[in-house]
Amino acid sequence: MAQIYKRSGKWSARIQFTDNAGNRHSKSRAGFPTKVLAKKWAVDQEALLNQGVAINKSISFIQYYKDWVKDYKEKNVAEVTFNRYQYTGEALEDFFRDVNIKDITRQQYQKFINYYGATHAPVTVKKVNSIIRSCVKSAILDDYLTKDFTQRVELTSNHARIRKVEYLNLDEIHRLLAAATKNIERRPGFTGRYMIVTAIYTGMRLSEIQALTWNEIDFIHSTITINKSWDMNTRSFKPTKNDSSKRTIGINPKLLRLLRILRGHSSSNLVFMNQYGTIPTSNAVNKTLRSLLEALNINRSGFHFHSLRHSHVALLLAHGVDIYTISKRLGHSSVATTSNVYAYLIDEYKDQTDKQIASILEQI
Repeated sequence: MAQIYKRSGKWSARIQFTDNAGNRHSKSRAGFPTKVLAKKWAVDQEALLNQGVAINKSISFIQYYKDWVKDYKEKNVAEVTFNRYQYTGEALEDFFRDVNIKDITRQQYQKFINYYGATHAPVTVKKVNSIIRSCVKSAILDDYLTKDFTQRVELTSNHARIRKVEYLNLDEIHRLLAAATKNIERRPGFTGRYMIVTAIYTGMRLSEIQALTWNEIDFIHSTITINKSWDMNTRSFKPTKNDSSKRTIGINPKLLRLLRILRGHSSSNLVFMNQYGTIPTSNAVNKTLRSLLEALNINRSGFHFHSLRHSHVALLLAHGVDIYTISKRLGHSSVATTSNVYAYLIDEYKDQTDKQIASILEQI
């Protein structure tokens, strides 16, 4: 039974209850301007108790978020994804401070999105919102919340922050391949160039290339099987980014010839083990890549090893390969993922495709 009483001109309400362990608890709130509002609060709290919600549980939003990341995400996501969880937490802490998770409203969360979106690109805001929504759903399951305050918010962002991914055109790809493979057989211990060529011809992620072993290269059937990736911190194998990243792709004779050269000088089962007995790091292969591009007078600000994956997509699109085939080759979970990530490239080749379609229809 709720207690409703007046003190210092304001109304207060108190409810008492017993938890599943038989322990007695009470919860109260003061400062209601009317008796009706005090009663309503008490009725609402009792309704939550009847639904099985532990109304006495209390925690700040940022503390719950940190605990959630540690318990559910830290050991189960890739390093780059974990870093995204980290900077999302920093943004939440900067905005909400120590606000109790129960006290956050949809309007307050919209203000956070507006605040964060003012300095971040649309894709970043979308990813951050997705992470927070997952956290809030978990808080509901843990009985800290009864409503999802992230529902139906309007994602706002700074379109000026959109960064177009750099990639090479066909002529530049040909020039880079020529430079990377020039006299390559004379220095098999310097495997960075082989990794660059492999990325251009396959579109594989750097961590997938680093993890390649000779067992996964089928010289007879001209395929590479991708079933793991490389952890640069521990210098050991780790799972692929996701299950769809496990795949077998066809490779071309030129790449096979270069890999045969490398195999002839290799004393390790790791394909790209260098003369120092290590796998080239991201910094090392990017240094080699920048050196090659500078020698070719190809200026691309922000171009890095992962940009070769985008260049591979551009190469395939330019030769009319359909998006479904590209998606499977890249190891994406769906065509929608490929379309979203490479929308800018697809749009660039749309005009070319439209002209081809018009030409075909004209011949009917």
